Amino acid sequence: MSNLPSSTVRNTDEHPRPDPVPFLLALKLWFKLGFIGFGGPAAQISLMHRELVEQRHWISEKRFLHALNYCMLLPGPEAQQLATYMGWLMHRTKGGIAAGVLFVLPSLFFLIALSWLYIAYGHVSLIAGLFYGIKPAITAVVVHAVHRIGSRTLKNNLMWTIAAASFVAIFAMNVPFPVIVATAGLVGYLGGRYIPHKFTSGGSHGQTNQSYGPALIDDDTPAPEHAQFRWPVLTKILAVGAVLWCVPMAALTLRFGWDHTLTQMGWFFTKAALLTFGGAYAVLPYIYQGAIGHYNWLTPTQMIDGLALGEANPGPLIMVVAFVGFVGAYVQAVFGPDLQFLAGATAAVLVTWFTFLPSFIFILAGGPFVESTHGNLKFTAPLTGITAAVVGVILNLAVFFAYHVLWPQGFSGSFDWVAALMVVIAAVALLRYKCNVIHVIAASAVIGLLLKTLMP
Repeated sequence: MSNLPSSTVRNTDEHPRPDPVPFLLALKLWFKLGFIGFGGPAAQISLMHRELVEQRHWISEKRFLHALNYCMLLPGPEAQQLATYMGWLMHRTKGGIAAGVLFVLPSLFFLIALSWLYIAYGHVSLIAGLFYGIKPAITAVVVHAVHRIGSRTLKNNLMWTIAAASFVAIFAMNVPFPVIVATAGLVGYLGGRYIPHKFTSGGSHGQTNQSYGPALIDDDTPAPEHAQFRWPVLTKILAVGAVLWCVPMAALTLRFGWDHTLTQMGWFFTKAALLTFGGAYAVLPYIYQGAIGHYNWLTPTQMIDGLALGEANPGPLIMVVAFVGFVGAYVQAVFGPDLQFLAGATAAVLVTWFTFLPSFIFILAGGPFVESTHGNLKFTAPLTGITAAVVGVILNLAVFFAYHVLWPQGFSGSFDWVAALMVVIAAVALLRYKCNVIHVIAASAVIGLLLKTLMP
C-alpha cells in the first residue's frame, strides 16, 4: 500500500481523494509503460503525465514537474529516472526499483532480439532496404534534437559561445567528451559566481497552476518519511550501490582479465552513465568516440543502424547501449564461434546493468538531498553550462551521421542525392510539422524498401 499520510491530502465532496495505490497496481502501470513508451524521452514523460496526473490522479501537476526538474539536473535518462522517482515516492525503495526496472526490461528483450536479427540477417535485401530508408530519418532526428535542446538552452550569447566552442573542440580537435563536460561545468560554476544572470535559465520545465483535481500526492502533501534526507540512509544506499557495481566488475576482471571486451564494456558504460547530462543524445558522441574510435566494437554504419533500432523501440533511447554491447561481443565472438548469440546477449545485459545502476543510486540516495537544493544557482549553473556544451556535441553527432549517410563510401565516393532528399523531407516533417518520430522513421523505412525494390 501507499506510504503517504492520508490526512494531509486535499479532499472535496465533488472530487474525493484517490484511494492509496496498491503496490501490484503500480507494477502493472510500470510494466505497461515499458511496452508502450515509444518516441523518446519527451513522449515518455508526456505518457507518464497523462497516466499519473491526468487520469489516475496519483500525483499533482506541481509535484510531478518538481520531480521532473530534479531528474533533468541529473546525468542519465530522465524518463526512466522519473519513473523510478515516482515509484520510490509512492512505495519506497522497492517501488523505485520496480518502476525503473520494468520501464527498461521490455526494451532490453526487444533489442537483444532485434540486434540478433540485424547482425545475423542484415545483409538480406528486405532488411537492407528498410535500413537504407531509416538512416536519413535518423540523421534528421539528431538534427531535431539539436534544435529542441538548443532552443531550450541557448538563451544568451554566452550559451551560444559555449555550444560553438564544444562543437569546435570535438569536431576539429577531437577533444574527449569527458574533458568537454568538465570544462563546461567549470565555466558554469565560475559563471554562476561572477555573472549569475547568464546562468539562470535552462534545464527547467517550469511550473504550472494546472490542476486535475485532488491527487494522492497533492501539492500540500508533505514528503513521506522515507523521502526525508538522513545521512545513515544515504550511506547505506551508497554502500549497497558500490557493492552492486564492484561485485560484477570484480568477477569480470578475475574471470576474463581487465583488458577483456566484457570487462572494458562494463567500465566504459559506467563512465558513459555518469556523463549523460542532456539525455541520450548527449552520450552518443562519447559512445561513438569509444566504441568505434577506441575499441572498434562496431562500425559507424552499425552505430547509425543501432540508433535507428533504439528510436523504433519502446523504452529509453539510451538502450542503444544494449545494441552496442550485443554487436561488439557477437562480432568478436568472446565466448567462441559457437556461442555468439550467448556472448551478445550477455554483453547486452551487462552494459544495461552498468549503464542504469548509477541512475537508481542517484534517485534513491540523492533524491531527498538534491530536491532540497533545487533552484540553488550554485548547483544549477554548472549543469546549465554543461547542457549548452551538449548542444555543440550533438551537432557534431549530426555531422558525423550525415557524412556516413550522404557519402556511404567516403568523400572519394559518390554523393547520395536520394538520401539527402530523404534527410530534408524528414527534417521538415519533424521541425515544421511536428510529426511523431516513430511515424517519420516508419515512413522512411517503407520508402527505403520501395526504392531498393524498384532500383536494386
